[in-house]
Amino acid sequence: MSPQEKTAHRSNKHPRPRKARLTAVSTVLALLVALFTTAAAADVTADEPTEGPARFAPGFVHGKVAVDGGAVHYVRGGSGPALVMLHGWPETWWMWHKIMPELARDHTVIAIDLPGLGSSAIPAGGYDKATTARRIRQAVNKLGFTQAQLLGHDLGALIAYSYARDFPTEVTRLAVLETPLAGFGLEELYGISWHFRFNMSPAPIPETIMDDADVRTYLGMMFGFSHRPETVDREVYYAAYASPARRTAGYEYYRAFPADAANNQANAARRLTMPLLAMGGQYSFGTGVADSFRQVAEDVRPVVAPDSGHYIPEENARFVSDCARLFFGTGNPGPQPQPAACAP
Repeated sequence: MSPQEKTAHRSNKHPRPRKARLTAVSTVLALLVALFTTAAAADVTADEPTEGPARFAPGFVHGKVAVDGGAVHYVRGGSGPALVMLHGWPETWWMWHKIMPELARDHTVIAIDLPGLGSSAIPAGGYDKATTARRIRQAVNKLGFTQAQLLGHDLGALIAYSYARDFPTEVTRLAVLETPLAGFGLEELYGISWHFRFNMSPAPIPETIMDDADVRTYLGMMFGFSHRPETVDREVYYAAYASPARRTAGYEYYRAFPADAANNQANAARRLTMPLLAMGGQYSFGTGVADSFRQVAEDVRPVVAPDSGHYIPEENARFVSDCARLFFGTGNPGPQPQPAACAP
């Protein structure tokens, strides 16, 4: 347990009165969960280590590498060019586990826990996406790669964009899933789902309202944004965000959105030239991801993932792995036909 987690744990020894569960916030959350969630996924693996051989598939290992702000946890397997995977909120590297073995046939797959989340150290600051991208790049370089292909979902896609923009000669291809870019459409979502402004609220507002007992209710609502909720390993993520310090790290990524938007707008003239795959779920963003990234990139290839909501890598893993193998130039697709945009 990190020093930050120990501090947060001590502060939670005397929880606030439980009458707060009768507040309007908890009532709304409970109603939303009833509407949008189903039974938890069966594929729960709480026994994955943080170092050494992985258990979810042969040939993968867990490790940690020191970067600015503290050590970053990663899971690595395969051989060949580096394919770096960056997860979204409220998830961890585990969101990629269904597609990692297939992509490791032709790549060195590196799935990273974002700083502050999963099993990575919790930085004292620097949750803006440009700073986070620099930390991820440090990890990639220390793992022996000066060039990489990037695959990011949600929050991870925002970080992957900053990585590609700030180090364009080091990123050969970029795939972004299920988010518009800050400063170029992300803000339009704030009125659609209240979790944006809740997470962005200054400390300690969300920290005080959301205590340990509320995690399953709140994150359960978030996983309701899936089209096939039974495919999402929500129990893994409930455990990953059980720590108050981890939840605060997640809020800090959201609190940095205004700074991210300003940074992206100020640097929009530095348009990306590498191929960019922009994928949205059929029942979520659809082509909206591509519409956003066309404002900052030259070669944007829109793809709509069928039979998926927000959590595409878990809801339709076969489609994502087949499309990614084509786009990243790694081999022939599987039996499922792919859009032309997936091709190299």
